[in-house]
Amino acid sequence: MRLFIAINFNESTKSRLLGLRDELKSASASGDFSLPENLHLTLVFLGECSETQASVIKSVMDAVSFEPFDILIDHIGRFKREDGGIWWAGAHENKTLSALHADLTDKLIDAGFELEKRRYSPHITLGRRIVTNGKPQAIEAFGETAHTVDLMKSERIGGRLTYTAIHSANGKM
Repeated sequence: MRLFIAINFNESTKSRLLGLRDELKSASASGDFSLPENLHLTLVFLGECSETQASVIKSVMDAVSFEPFDILIDHIGRFKREDGGIWWAGAHENKTLSALHADLTDKLIDAGFELEKRRYSPHITLGRRIVTNGKPQAIEAFGETAHTVDLMKSERIGGRLTYTAIHSANGKM
């Protein structure tokens, strides 16, 4: 199964993200736009994992300590690609979020996982293969307090990309 660890959002934050996605969609010639239920902030991408590995991931998540912290979404950006960009809403730099990402990553590597080595850039994907004349920009900030992290399973169901939480950890110290 294809797995990642993420922060899922409450309905208010999702509503604001959907507004951004819809603005992007109306200003674009084409693209594949994120489904409302798939809007999340990835902490660690794990890729294909076995049931045994999933059990280890759950144990690592349960062992990580963090206090609830604020996530502030304050800009729109893109990763350039030849087939159109990946557009996203970006989270303001946050020491607690970065430390949580680093702690999860370190513990997973210690448990034998091979993870991506690129710099962590906390964002929420709004769409892929987007063709638009839009530009990355600052936006009016919004967000919420994160209390939990979720282990998410990614799969295609009826041709539709579906993310399902299969474990949650609240990390309170």
